[in-house]
Amino acid sequence: GGAAAMNSKAKGNRQEHRAMAYWEARGYRCSRSAASLGVFDCICIGRKGQGVLLVQVKSNRWPRSAEMQILREFEVDSCCCKLIMRYRDRVKEPDIVEI
Repeated sequence: GGAAAMNSKAKGNRQEHRAMAYWEARGYRCSRSAASLGVFDCICIGRKGQGVLLVQVKSNRWPRSAEMQILREFEVDSCCCKLIMRYRDRVKEPDIVEI
């Protein structure tokens, strides 16, 4: 990994922070999963009735099929919602889909 890998990682970090700010503005408390070693990038805990969001953050593309399969197969409690947030270059609002 040269400069391109570093730029890609930095961009991923920025997008994860954007995603957390998005959900924090909506009443959630968020944290990043340690160095993306977890299945999801961010965990956002809502107030009573909001539940827990498990968020995979992407830049410009949706997850590839192998990654999607891992996300789909990760079983969660009914209070949890699995989301993918995609930030596209020069587009302010993210695309959000529930898995």
